[in-house]
Amino acid sequence: MVLYLFVMVIVVCAHDDIVLTDGWTIRPISDPTPTAKSVAVMLPHTWNATYTKGTHYNRETMVYSRTLAVTPQMAEGRLFLYFEGVNSVADVFVNRKTIGRHKGGYTAFCLEITDHVHIGDNTIDVWAGNAFRTDVLPISGDFNVYGGIHRPVHLIVTGKDCISPLFYSSPGVLVHQNKVNQAQAAITVETILSLKSGKQGLRLYAQVADMQGRLVASGEAAANSDRVSLPMTITKPIHWHGRQNPYLYNVKVELKDGEYVLDSQTVQTGLRYFSVDSEKGFFLNGQCYPLRGFNRHEDVDGKGSALTAEDHKRDMQLISETGATFIRLSHYPQSRCFYDLADRQGMVLWSEIPLVGPGGYDFTGYVKNVEENARQVALEMIYQNYNHPSVCFWGLFNELLVDEGRFREWDHPVDFIRSLNTLVKEADPSRLTTFATCVSHAHYLGCSDLMAWNKYFRKPGNYSKVRQFYEEARQTTAGQPLGISEYGDAGSINIHYDPRYDRVRDHAENYQLLTHEGYWKAIKDMDWLWCKTIWQFSDMQSSIRHEGDRDGVNDKGMVTYDRKTRKDIYYFYKAQWNPEPMVYITDRRFVNRKHEVTDVKVYSNQKDATLYVNGNIIAKQQSDDINRIVFKGVHLSKGKNTIRVKAGKLSDECIWRFEPAEEK
Repeated sequence: MVLYLFVMVIVVCAHDDIVLTDGWTIRPISDPTPTAKSVAVMLPHTWNATYTKGTHYNRETMVYSRTLAVTPQMAEGRLFLYFEGVNSVADVFVNRKTIGRHKGGYTAFCLEITDHVHIGDNTIDVWAGNAFRTDVLPISGDFNVYGGIHRPVHLIVTGKDCISPLFYSSPGVLVHQNKVNQAQAAITVETILSLKSGKQGLRLYAQVADMQGRLVASGEAAANSDRVSLPMTITKPIHWHGRQNPYLYNVKVELKDGEYVLDSQTVQTGLRYFSVDSEKGFFLNGQCYPLRGFNRHEDVDGKGSALTAEDHKRDMQLISETGATFIRLSHYPQSRCFYDLADRQGMVLWSEIPLVGPGGYDFTGYVKNVEENARQVALEMIYQNYNHPSVCFWGLFNELLVDEGRFREWDHPVDFIRSLNTLVKEADPSRLTTFATCVSHAHYLGCSDLMAWNKYFRKPGNYSKVRQFYEEARQTTAGQPLGISEYGDAGSINIHYDPRYDRVRDHAENYQLLTHEGYWKAIKDMDWLWCKTIWQFSDMQSSIRHEGDRDGVNDKGMVTYDRKTRKDIYYFYKAQWNPEPMVYITDRRFVNRKHEVTDVKVYSNQKDATLYVNGNIIAKQQSDDINRIVFKGVHLSKGKNTIRVKAGKLSDECIWRFEPAEEK
């Protein structure tokens, strides 16, 4: 079937962006015969979303193919293929001729195809391979690398002279925030041009408008070079202030020949300034702004990393509902849709490259052969996300190990990390660099602006150990601000136990609560920690894990892998962070009970709550310093029991069944 792209243009002008969602087929490259069976797919797509068995999963090369119809109007201008993400190496062919290659599955790349197409039908083939390679990130990590065109693909049509989509596949418009304060914002709008027509006298115009469409700044200059910078000043700017006021400005740039618009591009940005103090934590626009939230992977049950806009919106809604202010995008740059959502929702982001270690397993996350790809991906991440006010931190690595007890040292990473930090700071001096480590931060002193720990104290009674660890770590950072990049524990909604009678069960939903309660109690008042980040937002796939109630899944999430169930621990953090009144009974899925006497634990941000069992008032009790209420020694009746809790005007209810165990 030939798919024609209908483009409403008479003369090619401005960016025409066409999303190539359908019309694709896929087949394995291991079957080279002309009669090899192809399967029709829609993008985004990955071929290994479903876990099978064992620690290995299919890492191979598949061929995506599509017909592209080029109209005479298109042929008058220029055409670019823009891939938001192909995991992990993409070789792109048009009409069976090589167009280009890209290494790295989590950043975008753009290729011009103008001279390789003709009017009528053309073929696009993308060889997408997720096979392990020592020259492509990641080379390790506690997550699956999904293969395929797992993010959208665009056909961009422009005139001969255009705002270039080729500069690290950025939008071609970079808004530099030179100095922002309460009185004014001094910015520079830098535009990267690609001029092919040879016309003289072209000019570039830029306008900044507020959310009401009012013009607040403008500038113009001759378009006589590949990069044109327009300095501007906005007086009394409205700041992008996180969850409280995620205010955005529209920056529109036009390339003109007289009054005729040859090309245009509009980007959004927010004006803000921020800092981190080693004693007081994170400041946004001069105000203390605590960063608390989650690590997030792009991974949904049945889809892998091939997420739609609706998937991203659902994740952001679930995260926002807790009252979180911060998300670490672990362990790779994520979809541009999610960065846009973070801008609009006011969520501060830590964005990092997939220079990631083995998460406590063998092997390493760094060998010298991967350095070139790490530098490339870092620059792509920076320039593609340069205008997002939500991004305040660039992450350099996660859990690169050095020789320390059970961890093996391979190529030593520190010298490279220092050089990578220099590269990132030169590309973007306006943001702060950081890393996440699970071995002594002393190895990495001076390698970044900030540092953070992945440290798990996964036992009840962890309060004192957590406090001791971070207080001692604080004394050895040489003045660098310290944060928490990961902490947490596993919990399955299908595993429960009664701590009054039963032995501890790892991966039980209520065991997960004990770890988090002690950890949060220990760190909640440590205002000097620049971030407090939970591992993790949702359950995710990892083939090396065989634990809990489902092989191949890391179940440390606050919500289930399919996003259908908010675990009990989700409501614990909602009670800590979200001021909206709430009350929630834990252990609600532990329905069938064998013991008459049990405890009832409740999370609520109200000062007290009243417990009812089968309509009878049992007790009224105040919440503690982590918004927890535990009614101890509650008696159940044989059979069905209605457990109800009232807190102010709110109530929550669940059903437990008590059937005594038969005496032996």
